[in-house]
Amino acid sequence: MLIGHMGGPFWAGREEAAWSVPKGEYGPDEEPAAAARREFEEELGVPVPDGVWLPLGEARQRSGKTVTVWAVEAELEVASVVPGTFTMEWPRGSGVQQEFPEMDRFAWCTPEQAAELLIVGQRVFVKRLRAQVRGEAAASPEA
Repeated sequence: MLIGHMGGPFWAGREEAAWSVPKGEYGPDEEPAAAARREFEEELGVPVPDGVWLPLGEARQRSGKTVTVWAVEAELEVASVVPGTFTMEWPRGSGVQQEFPEMDRFAWCTPEQAAELLIVGQRVFVKRLRAQVRGEAAASPEA
């Protein structure tokens, strides 16, 4: 599984529960699949690989946001990734704006590794991907 370590000062020095699937926000006028494609390209700086999209459903995050995820079997050289950036005041209260990568590194990992590294709210997607690959019904959003 390809996952990314979240960038910025809040995630520096953390490994467990500090990784995420490439994702982002979208409005009511954009389809989730189109947003997923756009966000993949923005966050990784490379085109979405060709292939069959496996729907892994939705999961509500601690923040209250809902994440919708698909998986695509493909090869991608992590070295080719050019992450998108964001700007924030850092240190807080300093008045200084700094730019940080949205994700500061990417890695291919086993499902077992991903289950440890992903933020808690996204770990369900590992279980659903395993079920999809095995052809099991457990890939439902309730899994």
